[in-house]
Amino acid sequence: MSLATIENLTVSFGARKIIDGLNLRVGESDRIGLIGRNGSGKSTLLRVLSGAMEPDAGSVRTARGMRIGYLPQELEMDESVGLEQKLLASVPGRTDLETSLEAAEEQLEITDDTDEQMALAQKLADLHEELLHFDQHFSPHEGRRILAGLGFKRSDFARPIGEFSGGWKMRAELASLLFQQPDLLMLDEPTNHLDIPSVAWLSEFLGKFRGATILICHDREFLNEHIDRIVAYEPEGVRQYAGNYQKYKLARVEEVAILGRRSKNLERERDQAERFIRRFRAQATKAKAVQSRIKALEKMDDVTMLESDATLSFRFPPCARSGEVVFDLSGIGHSYGNLRVLGNVGLNVRRGQRVAIVGSNGAGKSTLLKIMAGRLAPTEGKVARGYNTAVGYYAQHVADDLPLGSSVLDEVWRSSKLDDVSRTRSVLGTFFFSGDDVDKKIGVLSGGEKARVALAKLLVDPGNVMLMDEPTNHLDLESAEALAEAMATFGGTLVFVSHNRSFVNRLATRIWNVENNRVEEYPGNLDAYIVHCNQRTHQAEDDDESANGAGGAPQVPGAAALIDGRLAPAAAEKPSTVAVQKPTAASPAGKPVTSAKVAKGADKSSKKGRMNPMLVRKKVAEYEHRIAELEKVQAERSAELTKPEIYENQPRYHDILSSYTTDQQKLEELIVRWESFSAELPD
Repeated sequence: MSLATIENLTVSFGARKIIDGLNLRVGESDRIGLIGRNGSGKSTLLRVLSGAMEPDAGSVRTARGMRIGYLPQELEMDESVGLEQKLLASVPGRTDLETSLEAAEEQLEITDDTDEQMALAQKLADLHEELLHFDQHFSPHEGRRILAGLGFKRSDFARPIGEFSGGWKMRAELASLLFQQPDLLMLDEPTNHLDIPSVAWLSEFLGKFRGATILICHDREFLNEHIDRIVAYEPEGVRQYAGNYQKYKLARVEEVAILGRRSKNLERERDQAERFIRRFRAQATKAKAVQSRIKALEKMDDVTMLESDATLSFRFPPCARSGEVVFDLSGIGHSYGNLRVLGNVGLNVRRGQRVAIVGSNGAGKSTLLKIMAGRLAPTEGKVARGYNTAVGYYAQHVADDLPLGSSVLDEVWRSSKLDDVSRTRSVLGTFFFSGDDVDKKIGVLSGGEKARVALAKLLVDPGNVMLMDEPTNHLDLESAEALAEAMATFGGTLVFVSHNRSFVNRLATRIWNVENNRVEEYPGNLDAYIVHCNQRTHQAEDDDESANGAGGAPQVPGAAALIDGRLAPAAAEKPSTVAVQKPTAASPAGKPVTSAKVAKGADKSSKKGRMNPMLVRKKVAEYEHRIAELEKVQAERSAELTKPEIYENQPRYHDILSSYTTDQQKLEELIVRWESFSAELPD
């Protein structure tokens, strides 16, 4: 079944055609990724599909009754309503039902007509049944779970939307869309304002989402996980490819190779025909053959090679050598009024290291980077810089601070140590500013273009230490990938904040996790960090079981767990997401039972009514046995994943990791079922 059908769609901005004759079908289970340079028309297509924009030509047909959820990059919303109120009211039809219910109740109170009373009573029963349907499919409990997964605290639920920053407003809108369970979910850069734990939660949610999705995202790993079809804005037009982004790249390379071979073959045939014609043109006996070759030559097609979009292309020259220790942080602490974000941080950065700073939004990542850059004085402790360090700093909102009246060339030239303007122009060319573009005023540039100017300013004079805060936020996918490749050529020291998993995995040699005012250091990239944290969590549980039986495992500060193979914070560290419900029983393997799971089990219990006690005990024992067996297997896999020889054997490593993540989901489901039956046990 088709949810949407696009035929010969054309959209123009002035004389420029953004979309030209596009044909696209969106099926009910399609997962489509839109890729292309910023400004190529990706967001325009989503606006047309959502009905927010009319095309110049062509048609868009949607299935009757289809519900679309659309997350744009810029929002307009009522900021006076509370967060949870906004989410619950976002489901179409609920407000109308409640209004109808209230009107029917008022009418029933004032009428004396028996027939009318019977009709109103039936209407009230029908309306209550419809509201029950809403509560079953759009329960407040599910809404709160979504809000918590996206990083909101319980204390945020009643706050008016207007009190939140722009990034948190975007999260509120995203939460409302996920709660609505639309048939088609269209997300335009949904990870831009999320931290790594929230990105991991969203990835898990989308993995279970049953509707169709259209996704624009500059995080390659996130995109690969959630699409099975690519719609690519190429120089020759919009093209479609089966598979994820990685398969698209391979297919594109293969297309170029095939066209190259075909071009060579045609060139060889053309050359042979021309030689034959020149050699035998004057021979009467070959006249017929010559004419045949001439006609074949005239009909011979030319091969048009695929063009490639220009990509950010930059390589760093060698930089001056710094001392062995680049930064020495001693007792660093910082507070904003009564809010403490960092406390007693003691770490150092050594020459050549690439440190990725990760953690929840508001944990203090940007604060720590500002302190290291010398842009913010810590309230406690000190930062010592090593010998011969020259620090370059890219702030998260640095593009907003560029002088709007300055030209692109002037602004980068002022920061450059290059000896002539032509070399600065050459550098700007690698950031897609060529010809007259370099004379544009910064005030007329888009957000992505301003970000590229700010990056160019840093990269023309990076020093030998670079501090970067969310450098990929305003870049398209290709540019984010190209920036990672460029950064890999930097011979100095790099410390950066990023929620882009592919960017972190490409560059990081160490991870700093900022959580609960502390900073903990882990060797390796993000994937290694996830495995390490998962191992720590399971080891702590095993140690506690050995020492205390089934009394519940302690939570490890700074630890994280894998949920469906993705990063999620440890339970004790994020009570708003998985708060421990202490008054309830512990799980059979000593794991604390989460409030979400207890509520789910309790709901099931209340709906079913009391069951036969013997059957309940049998089911509880059965689930306890299955849980214990599966946890034993998971512990063995977790131990295997920490062995260096396994990590070096990537096929084996991914096989174990895949089995681990699949069975972790089964384990969670078994525990929920066990809790449901345990709630039925007689006191």
